[in-house]
Amino acid sequence: MAEKIYGLLGRKLGHSWSVPIHTALSCEDYRLIELEPEELEGFLRQPNIGGLNVTIPYKRDVMPFCDIIDPMAQAIGSVNTLTRRADGKLYAFNTDAAGFRWMAERAGISFTGKKAVILGSGGASLTARACGKAMGAREVVVISRSGENNYGNLDRHADADIVVNTTPVGMYPNTGMAPVDLTSFPKCSGVLDVVYNPRRTALLIQAEALGIPCSDGLPMLVAQAKAAEEHFFEKPIPDSENERILAQLRWECTNLVLVGMPGCGKTTVGEVLAELTGREAIDLDQRIVEKAGCSIPEIFAREGEAAFRTLEREVTAEVGKLSGKIILTGGGVVKDRRNYASLHQNGRIYQLVRDLNTLPTDGRPLSQGADLSAMWAERAPLYAAFRDAAMDNNGTVEDTAAAIWRDFCENSGA
Repeated sequence: MAEKIYGLLGRKLGHSWSVPIHTALSCEDYRLIELEPEELEGFLRQPNIGGLNVTIPYKRDVMPFCDIIDPMAQAIGSVNTLTRRADGKLYAFNTDAAGFRWMAERAGISFTGKKAVILGSGGASLTARACGKAMGAREVVVISRSGENNYGNLDRHADADIVVNTTPVGMYPNTGMAPVDLTSFPKCSGVLDVVYNPRRTALLIQAEALGIPCSDGLPMLVAQAKAAEEHFFEKPIPDSENERILAQLRWECTNLVLVGMPGCGKTTVGEVLAELTGREAIDLDQRIVEKAGCSIPEIFAREGEAAFRTLEREVTAEVGKLSGKIILTGGGVVKDRRNYASLHQNGRIYQLVRDLNTLPTDGRPLSQGADLSAMWAERAPLYAAFRDAAMDNNGTVEDTAAAIWRDFCENSGA
């Protein structure tokens, strides 16, 4: 008998996280399956299909080839889970609905009696719309680029309580963009973004700043995968698996970011952390030197601090998109607030704190001959605004690195 096929079906799947999620759920044969439209029918007619997830652009295209379609999937108008059962029939479900519900509930966002604005009109929008109604929303409005409700007349819906982004705006690699400005919705009490890379899109960073409960799409992705596996193997999986796998993925993908005064030990602590964790350490100053083709003192001497800060912002934006790295910043990275979003989108930020009278100044253009007390007075509130945690670095480098790693292991999955 032919080996059963498990995997994610789509057209371009380069940045999918589905394989590690399903592997964590013990489906070790799960793989990515990229097909062109004309290949769909032949593939889906195979008798040895065990279980498939379906992503864009095929969530509707596969429906004509299914024998049994679950009522929820019929109501949504798209499917994302297929399994061939013992009777030989191809069954279709939409487990995105289970994922969406868990994402919202986990974030403490209730739709009951609320008005929800759904950004986007694709397959994920269909799921969000159906779920919003099923969860008791008073009104659900879909915003598209054209049509009755569009981005040009958002003021019609300034009374929205919940904003849900189902568009790819802000998704890796085009991070830093948001589909809307949340201040357009002064009553907003919940924001959900189905994008899961980066962890915090520009939309979610704004929600955090405004104190609005919010969630990225990774909880939805994990929960729908768990629900899909239940259909694949026709047996229940404990709900606790959602939190376990989510925490594991957060830990693996979150960057560990070091900030602090020039000479506070970011490079040396970063080197020890790299040895301790097996993660790649990326020094932003080194990247700047590579990009400029000259040393940092030369950049300051030739073009001044403003030119250096521009390069620093560009490099920080590039590196901040990555996942699972150790990022070592320059002492003044906090002087440009825009760098916060770049570092925070995928990172947990640690400020290294060291006595000022022990800070070296050689080779540091802004430290040489400077009043370090005055520099600290200026930057201390900036470091505090950037950081998730402060770490004392007046002891051994090894002790500091170990303390950071302990904190990261405890808190990166939150």
